[in-house]
Parts: sequence; structure tokens; C-alpha cells
Amino acid sequence: MPPKNATIARIWRGRTLSARADEYAGYLYEIGIRPLEEKALGVEMLREDRPEESEFVTISYWENVEAMSRFAGSDPRRIHHLPRDEEFLIELPHKVQILTIVASHRAPTEG
Repeated sequence: MPPKNATIARIWRGRTLSARADEYAGYLYEIGIRPLEEKALGVEMLREDRPEESEFVTISYWENVEAMSRFAGSDPRRIHHLPRDEEFLIELPHKVQILTIVASHRAPTEG
């Protein structure tokens, strides 16, 4: 669920062999997610395990494209591979998706 003032979601996908999925999950979190936690309004790391491979999806939430560009560079669609991605990933992703958040719903909190 995106933070309240997020208008943009930046989505990255990568696949690794199942045998390396746990190792990559730790690496991706430490090297890829932690820097986003300091800059983005929010970030999620998702994982789907399949028999032969695991797919990872990271979604970072931003106020706008300008805020995202301050982190990702002048072309926020450009991929910034992590130093060991070539070692882990089945193929290096060529792009990220940048989507405008048009609706979201939060369940009421109890309290």
C-alpha cells in the first residue's frame, strides 16, 4: 500500500535461480532496499518462488517524478544494477516501470 502522499510507483523486476534466492534476497535488501528506505516515501520487496527460479519485485513510492529523479538520476527509467546483479540474476533487467498511482484503498485501523 503506497504512503498517503505518493503519486508515483517505480517497479523493478529480477529473477534468480531458486538455489540462490535466499542469498539474493539478503543481498537485495542490504544493498538495494536500504538506500531506498532513506530516500523513497516507502518501499516494498516482493518475492515469488517457482520450481526453478524466484522472481523479485521492488516497488518504491515517490511524491513525484522530480523526487524520484533526485534518487535515480535524470532518467528514472534507467536501470541501476547492483554490483553483484550479474552474478545472481538469470538476465539483467532492461527497464523499470514508472506508474502513476490513480487509486488506492486502506482498511481502517483499529484503535
